[in-house]
Amino acid sequence: MTEPVLRVSGLHRTFGTVRAVDDVTFDLAAGGSLGIVGESGSGKTTTARIVVGLEQADAGQVLVHGRARTGRARTGRARGRAERLARAREVQMVFQDPYLSLDPRTSVEAVLRETLRLHFPDTDHPARIRELLDQVGLGTRAAEALPRQLSGGQRQRVAIARALAVRPAVLVLDEAVAALDVSVQAQVLNLLADIREQTGIGYLFITHDLGVVRCVTDQVVVMRNGRIVESGPTADVLDSPQHPYTGLLLESVPRPGWDPDRIAAARRAL
Repeated sequence: MTEPVLRVSGLHRTFGTVRAVDDVTFDLAAGGSLGIVGESGSGKTTTARIVVGLEQADAGQVLVHGRARTGRARTGRARGRAERLARAREVQMVFQDPYLSLDPRTSVEAVLRETLRLHFPDTDHPARIRELLDQVGLGTRAAEALPRQLSGGQRQRVAIARALAVRPAVLVLDEAVAALDVSVQAQVLNLLADIREQTGIGYLFITHDLGVVRCVTDQVVVMRNGRIVESGPTADVLDSPQHPYTGLLLESVPRPGWDPDRIAAARRAL
């Protein structure tokens, strides 16, 4: 078997008396797409932030292509600017609200140029910027636009282009389509599917939307209270859940005949 592009092993993270992440372990295959699902407070976003490097784990390790980003296998913090930039290029993150993750005073072209100048000072920046805009379905006319002049879907495409600029091995998408209209969600998800097919990048989807998980992931991890309660191929987990909490998540999706009182009672019992 080929080595996974991302391996997360025995992650722990506590905040005071709260175990936000409790012995979380999973692999992301090269070119694969893994979803992490659960309610708010389940630990999925904290796990993602540890993978990216925005949070420090209390224990456990994260490896990309077999190289440790955090954990006992590392010999210490990244030393020197070159090593820090190399580690940043391994994993990139796209956040839920692109308006907050983009500088409102900076044009699309300037956002991409700043990223490229930081990581690849010798790159032909204008050519790479045109390539990135084309890759995410934005024309060169969008290059001079400010974030406020773009729609929500266009802003998220800019955020994706910025993340792709450094050619990461793993792209972490934290509720990346949750703030978009349903029709725009579909467009962005189709775009992400095309990019994965073209580049072989690995996706780590953090979401509460089981429809998104079914649409764009190969494998899924279900988290509750910081722990993984179920994992496996997405179709298997969603069609034949083995853990009561997974079943409860599926039953909580509104549909004809949906009984919120019964779901609330089942939640209390669980």
